[in-house]
Amino acid sequence: MPGMKTLLEYCTAHREEMVRTIEALARLESPSTDKAAVDRCGVEIAARLRALGAHVELLSGRDRGDHIAASWTGRGRPVLILGHFDTVWPVGTLTSMPVRRDGERLHGPGVFDMKAGIALALTAVEALIENRVDRPAIRMLWTTDEEIGSGTSRAAIEAAARESRAVFVLEPALPGGALKTARKGCGEYELVVDGVAAHAGLDPGKGISAIHELADQIGAIEALGDPSTGITVNVGIVDGGSRANVVAARARAVIDARALTLADANRLDAALRGLQPRRSGARLTVTGGFERPPLERSSEVVRLLGIAREVSSALGRTLDEGTAGGGSDGNFTAAVGVPTLDGLGAIGDGAHAAHEHVMIPDLPWRAALLAGLLTRA
Repeated sequence: MPGMKTLLEYCTAHREEMVRTIEALARLESPSTDKAAVDRCGVEIAARLRALGAHVELLSGRDRGDHIAASWTGRGRPVLILGHFDTVWPVGTLTSMPVRRDGERLHGPGVFDMKAGIALALTAVEALIENRVDRPAIRMLWTTDEEIGSGTSRAAIEAAARESRAVFVLEPALPGGALKTARKGCGEYELVVDGVAAHAGLDPGKGISAIHELADQIGAIEALGDPSTGITVNVGIVDGGSRANVVAARARAVIDARALTLADANRLDAALRGLQPRRSGARLTVTGGFERPPLERSSEVVRLLGIAREVSSALGRTLDEGTAGGGSDGNFTAAVGVPTLDGLGAIGDGAHAAHEHVMIPDLPWRAALLAGLLTRA
């Protein structure tokens, strides 16, 4: 493939620059719920985008950090590069989890999920610009609340996707560098059970235990799961009652629900909302729903994967695919009908964990892979 060797050589020559970018962004701690901290990181990202000649717009928010939209002119409809710079790590994490190199690994809060992805994207675009490679118009959208559900960014994500020919998501790769061609849809529900309080010793028969009812409902909820089709349900929080000697009047459970297809997500949603009391007089209230629709492995996703494999082969690498149990903002772009390829970010391990790291030697070919994809999307 003409030009791929040149792009790889450029990205390899700028490997240390990528590492320094990741280090700089990781040291700017950016937990989703701390707007001031997130915006400090955003200022750095915006400055680096402007240095590459991008038109940069800040999408300001009152309670969450400002999202960053950037664009470069080119031929035809744009390709959207999508990711986030908020993390799960609170300010102060650097004290116990400093940014550091350990051989071929770069450690630090947020390096894998997903500040390395931002560095890869910047380098890929720089490689195209500096080598005067023909390319489509390019847009980037870096958001600040992905880790807490994308409540303030979803509309901007979907709007940007609808204007784009394809979306490349710079979330971390699967082990070995595999891309994510499917992601489960993610939902959260709350089940509240209302019973009738009574004295557990004097008048137990006059009560209706919300806790006992909830215990039966948990069994029914567990039965809705079907791992063979990717449907999973997990009751992760349970609470209720007031005293040991009182028949509980209220109890609640919080449920995580996931499915690989929209059809299965809809069926699971209907089943949860259709739960019926087992005890006469008990009442059930179900709220919540699927926050992220599934990213399904459509024919258009497979087409993008084929292009990625051609580019990867020209770089001397094989490229696998896989399914992720967690969601990303790519779920939203796929759901509005725009071809989406996810997991184009760094190779590493430990997202949301103390051993979070990226593999430094893999950074150049991942940047070159994205650059090549941008020329052919």
